[in-house]
Amino acid sequence: MASETRVGTRRAGAFDIRLIIALLTGVYGVVLTVSGIAFTDDADLRKAAGVNINLWAGIGLLVFTALMVIWALVRPIRVPVTEGDETPAE
Repeated sequence: MASETRVGTRRAGAFDIRLIIALLTGVYGVVLTVSGIAFTDDADLRKAAGVNINLWAGIGLLVFTALMVIWALVRPIRVPVTEGDETPAE
């Protein structure tokens, strides 16, 4: 195997698992929030002891999603780039 010289690093970008998790929880958060706002009636609230659980769970998921995205932007994963790689170092 040829000796590869490390040139620098680059961001992981779309392959960062935090962004994939944020996408999934964001979709579920939007679905639950809309369900809690638009499709919850009095019978559902009585079953849940007066708490609109879909709304609160959706808001919680959206907050979690925002934190994951902020984390991924503030502390990006750096991937080492070697001399043989085709992508330039940042």
